[in-house]
Amino acid sequence: MALSAFDDKSRPPDAAEVKDVLGTSAGLWDRLIAHVAENHDPITEEWSFSGATNGWSLRLRRKERVVVYMIPQAGGFLAGVVLGEKAASAAHERDLPDAVLRLIDAAPRYAEGRGIRLRVATRGDLRTLQRLIELKMAR
Repeated sequence: MALSAFDDKSRPPDAAEVKDVLGTSAGLWDRLIAHVAENHDPITEEWSFSGATNGWSLRLRRKERVVVYMIPQAGGFLAGVVLGEKAASAAHERDLPDAVLRLIDAAPRYAEGRGIRLRVATRGDLRTLQRLIELKMAR
């Protein structure tokens, strides 16, 4: 089974399929897209198939920069964010959950930054993710 709920390489999921899989978390998915669009315009949405083990994910891009990766799953979604070193350091100065700070600290360092994935299934999860995106985009 793929990380994404959608693993049919022949086509990306449509909006109705995504909403059905996300269930009660569909509103969080929509709010995240709206938040990124409102705060970091212009944003493009791009579905990407990353192979049989990962499946389909939605990338929100600002020009050439990926702001966030969104991987639909049953009842919620994974959000992937890559933080540069300045943003990763600044995260410790924000009101973020300890578990998220541990994820950031444990993430391998690459030239493009530290990549982490967060499960988004509650409004609190969404607020945390929005704070991380703001850190990322400010740096």
